[in-house]
Amino acid sequence: MKQKVRIAMGQMLVEGGELEANLSRACEMIDHAGKEGCDVIVLPECLDLGWTYPGAGKLAHPIPGYCSERLCNAAKKSTIHVVAGLTEKSGKRLYNAAIVISDKGEIILHHRKINELDFALELYTSGQKLNACDTKLGKVGLAICADLRPEQNPLGHSLGLMGTTFLLSPCAWAVRPNHNNDSNPYGQEWIDPYREIALKYNMTVVGVSNVGPVTGGEWNGWKCIGCSLAIGPDGEILAQGAYGDDAEELLIFEV
Repeated sequence: MKQKVRIAMGQMLVEGGELEANLSRACEMIDHAGKEGCDVIVLPECLDLGWTYPGAGKLAHPIPGYCSERLCNAAKKSTIHVVAGLTEKSGKRLYNAAIVISDKGEIILHHRKINELDFALELYTSGQKLNACDTKLGKVGLAICADLRPEQNPLGHSLGLMGTTFLLSPCAWAVRPNHNNDSNPYGQEWIDPYREIALKYNMTVVGVSNVGPVTGGEWNGWKCIGCSLAIGPDGEILAQGAYGDDAEELLIFEV
């Protein structure tokens, strides 16, 4: 296991249904992180089509498939590990999925979101498995957004009990269109559960959200606002992204 790991958080714009544009942005983020000497980059939830995009049934691809292959090629080219959330089509079902890609461009871990919001279950099928994998960076566990909400901390604790060193989570953190971040700052709802499991299991927890509008579903018109977050093994905030539906950025830190 490396003594120091350089992690990139790709807080990218995701546009509903714009598969090619979204994949291109993801590949640009991967390229940028590779040039900055990062060991791994974490990208958002459903980065291909956007979370709860209603046309996902026609546009989504299998895993492995077209979208994952694009990201695998980018990972291999930049010799960097990639964690990415994708919309997965499997037969007649859709899953809110995420993958870990090695720096050789191989998928080494595949997760399907377990704790999906009720209205999103009209689109996605819940996952049934939780796992972690060994890498040269350490043991990586994979979760997606609300999998690590306080009420679902058993999932985080389970990954901690598996010996996870880095718990990495593609996310889509959204607020109502009229949300006032000055009077009601976003983020504590993730800092608390991340810090709890980071301290208990001596691991780093990273959640990366996209920015841009939510398209479709009960939250149609809400705004994804970044605020991507990394909590270290001693509970400190290692990095935190800017707030805003236009706050696209690449954050880099070491642990």
